[in-house]
Amino acid sequence: MTNHWIDLQNCKTILVEGSNVAENHPMAFKWIRKAQENGAKIIHVDPRFTRTSAAADVYARIRPGTDAAFQNTMINHILVNKLYDEDYVVTHTNALFLGDEAFHTETWGYKLNAKGKPRVAKSLDDPHCVFSRLKTFVSRYTLETGEQITGIPAEQIQLIAETMAKNRPGSILYALGMTQHTTGVQGIRSFTILQLLLGNIGKPGGGVNALRGEPNVQGACDMAVLYNYMPGYLNSASNAEPTIHDYVRKNGIADSRYLVNTLKAFFGEAATAENDYAYAWLPKRNASKDYGTLAMFEDALAGKLKLLWIVGQNPAVTVPNLRLTFDALAKLKTLVVQEIWETETAAFWRRPGVDPKSISTEVILLPAAFFMEKNGTITNSGGMVQWRHAAVKAPGQSKPDGEIVDLVFRTVRDLVKDSKEPRDEIIQKASWTYTTAEDVLREINGFALRDNLETGLKAGDLVRKISDLRADGSTSSGAWIYAGVFAKGENLSKRRDSQTDPGGLGLYPGFGWTWPNNMRILYNRASCDRNGEPYPGSKPVVWWDNQAKRWTGYDVPDVPVLTDGPDTPNGQRAFHLGAEGVGRLFAAVYSDPDEKHPGYPRDVAYVPKDGPLPEMYEPVESPVENILHPRVKSNPMLKYPRVSTHQPIGTVDKYPYVLMTSTVAEHWCGGSTTRNIPWLNELVPEPVLEMPVALAQKLGVKSGDWVTVSSARGELEVKALVTPRMKALKIGDREVTVVWMPYNWGYQGLSAGPSVNHITIDAADPGAGTQETKACLVNVVRAGRPAARRSGSPGGHT
Repeated sequence: MTNHWIDLQNCKTILVEGSNVAENHPMAFKWIRKAQENGAKIIHVDPRFTRTSAAADVYARIRPGTDAAFQNTMINHILVNKLYDEDYVVTHTNALFLGDEAFHTETWGYKLNAKGKPRVAKSLDDPHCVFSRLKTFVSRYTLETGEQITGIPAEQIQLIAETMAKNRPGSILYALGMTQHTTGVQGIRSFTILQLLLGNIGKPGGGVNALRGEPNVQGACDMAVLYNYMPGYLNSASNAEPTIHDYVRKNGIADSRYLVNTLKAFFGEAATAENDYAYAWLPKRNASKDYGTLAMFEDALAGKLKLLWIVGQNPAVTVPNLRLTFDALAKLKTLVVQEIWETETAAFWRRPGVDPKSISTEVILLPAAFFMEKNGTITNSGGMVQWRHAAVKAPGQSKPDGEIVDLVFRTVRDLVKDSKEPRDEIIQKASWTYTTAEDVLREINGFALRDNLETGLKAGDLVRKISDLRADGSTSSGAWIYAGVFAKGENLSKRRDSQTDPGGLGLYPGFGWTWPNNMRILYNRASCDRNGEPYPGSKPVVWWDNQAKRWTGYDVPDVPVLTDGPDTPNGQRAFHLGAEGVGRLFAAVYSDPDEKHPGYPRDVAYVPKDGPLPEMYEPVESPVENILHPRVKSNPMLKYPRVSTHQPIGTVDKYPYVLMTSTVAEHWCGGSTTRNIPWLNELVPEPVLEMPVALAQKLGVKSGDWVTVSSARGELEVKALVTPRMKALKIGDREVTVVWMPYNWGYQGLSAGPSVNHITIDAADPGAGTQETKACLVNVVRAGRPAARRSGSPGGHT
């Protein structure tokens, strides 16, 4: 649940947790500093004191992996002291919904009325309503308990909670420091609950804002790089939904409209009502199987995956537990790497310490164009889509990624053109007529395929907004959330108006285009009370115009129909993209009945795999016990180890320190680009282990000395960087020492060094699949300088 990125000058409080925004998102940090100049309070919560910490008004040092406990402690303090926004909570959340018999774990559902809608309590004091259940659940998280788990002093947790409550609206910014845990989903859920209680969703300067990566991470997710989604975050089809009717029953009528438009974009005239819009041609994933990155390498190791095509990623540096990764790559029959450089992944078969003759994998390197060498779009953290022109021509035979995929597809289609195999129909029938990047963007936008009097569109017209899309096959859209991105038939390169800013909110609607419908603040209906009037103290962004009888404002109003007033059910659905129509303090299973289509749900709400409320569980490798769950230390939904031969778990007696990882400002992701730039290598020439002064004194180490860092999975040698930025935390009766390494290095390029992922753990969040690279156990000992550099050897030595 996120607001789109807006000018942070509207914020009064900015909580940065799980992010070093000053180094990793410096352009965003510029706006944070401007907000601070205007009086906003900056809070930074991080295990490591960074450049972001140095600029913050409040810095709190937290033990890695305990974010959910910190957030739940703040939530409890806000509830106990009634610091929440009661009108917002009652109007815009499911706080008053009544739970079924103590919210049984079999259902996690609501009590429903005769129409299948949730029953509602008369007040927040009802012991059976969601609000009361939440209060009971987080009551265990006292300030003292929060300190005992996180290491943040109780008085500092109280200060942060009260600062956020008394300085609204406030925004939360996070990045991989929150997500790369086996409780990543739990942490983000706690953010959502906190912001809903404070009334900070839908308002200028509010929201829960993910800081996405520069390599078009947001756009890639929008376009279904995630295996469990189709474009626009539609659930991908599984073998549990063999027909389109099964899909609709599981996912709802609302999604079926967008699915039909996606299928029309995929298959064109071959997708008809008679063949369920070619739904049968979609590959159906096994509903019980994990197809994520880690699972793919495990399948390769087991001999189940024969060919792997890697585009723009360097897993031989970035994937945790590299021993498994390298062994898996060696089991492949064919590896295709599409990259601008010969990376560690492309050269895995001749890494130091390995005999190339022992590896039979055929490796094909496809030379790709750099992002500055191709036309196309990139989508930023706030869903803003911007067009980028090629600055220079790609060298040699290198080509843009889209052109490479196009060549491969056309070749495969020629090979199977006469095939009678049903599996080849998806290739034979695909509508694939692109010649430029603009052609792709037009198809993503979508077309009217027939004249429509209601919308005024004629066949061949580009659709203008999501509501133009129809469920009868008369329109298409490659990604429904991007419907209208090719605004009025204009390329995005023409949308460069950075001066027009109605309301002075920093929205600039003529600059770029933001999904959905060029809306800059998601859920902005929640910025108004039940009567459609902006909440006092919040800058108006949208409102109900009683004279014109329609919603209006400085942004596109986030309501289903602009003429549905606040006295109508639709006009009260501030969170209309969810089945309940309100923000979810409690994530229940719920199917919203659709009166127009009896027997089918309008929309369906799900529960995260690890439960409807966020709970604190320890990392898989933790130096302390779980004081809340002595018998269930780590996430109970977690499956680890998955491959017993390659996934050992370290214990604190052998590995007494906690390792966290991240990137540095001077190098980018896996470093394959930046480590080939001499002046960046001069700034940061090699990886180091950052350690507290106290640990260095204990080991007899000073900055520049070589140390051996080991985990249950391997070891490596790097130089130590002794710094007061790192400090031990008092957790109960134990002192917990945290050390840090960057993950930007590998054995290729102008600057070579050991990858920290030789020693990280590949345990993953059971819902999102993100690895726990922010918290694992290691040992550190003093080492003599190696006689020769052996970068990237199987043990990770340098």
